[in-house]
Amino acid sequence: MADFVIDPSRTALLTIDFQNLFVEGQLAAPDGLATLERTNRLAASCRMFEVLVIHTRHVLRAAGSNMGILGELSAAVRAGILSDGGHATAWHRDLVVEPGDLLVEKPRYGAFHGTDLELILRNKQIDTVIVAGIATNICCDTTAREAVARDFRVFFLSDGTATGETAGLSASSMQAATLATIDDAFGWVLSTDQAIEAIAAGARTSPASVVGATPPPICATASQPVRAPQSPQTTRSP
Repeated sequence: MADFVIDPSRTALLTIDFQNLFVEGQLAAPDGLATLERTNRLAASCRMFEVLVIHTRHVLRAAGSNMGILGELSAAVRAGILSDGGHATAWHRDLVVEPGDLLVEKPRYGAFHGTDLELILRNKQIDTVIVAGIATNICCDTTAREAVARDFRVFFLSDGTATGETAGLSASSMQAATLATIDDAFGWVLSTDQAIEAIAAGARTSPASVVGATPPPICATASQPVRAPQSPQTTRSP
């Protein structure tokens, strides 16, 4: 797809699992910090053009009551690596969260299963999502597939997602394979810069575009990071 058409008024940015565990912790992607920085820059542009920004994190109840089969699949999960209340599952300190952003806690890999994410998107008449986060081949990929199954258009960031080595396969191999699969069957793969440009272009042609807004320069840095708050805007599964 040569041209990326994004209507800001019907689009949401989904940031997936920018948590300590995945950015710099035990399961970190090698370029997790750089990926987070690029995503912060995209999120700043999204807010400028009134694209909804939603941050998700993978977390289980501290007592493990919703662990389910994940505990059978992973010894680390059984040991509590995803348990709520710990440092590992907290949002990373560099994730920029602004008033108006929404926070969603998910008990499984995908951001739709077991959450009210779809209700939020439908209520706001959103039909398109941009996927960023960690890990490309697990939670980001699952979220993209869940979105397509619900008839949302998916734009998937090539440099706003990241992963690590998996089962002896290099991070670059896993990244390339996932991007190729998404682009072939589940959505459109584009870079962070392409997404910023497409949002700005869409705003110029959309009836709901923000008058007078201009995108930040491609080289711009994100605003001062703030720790993601546990606020009334946080939604979590029952």
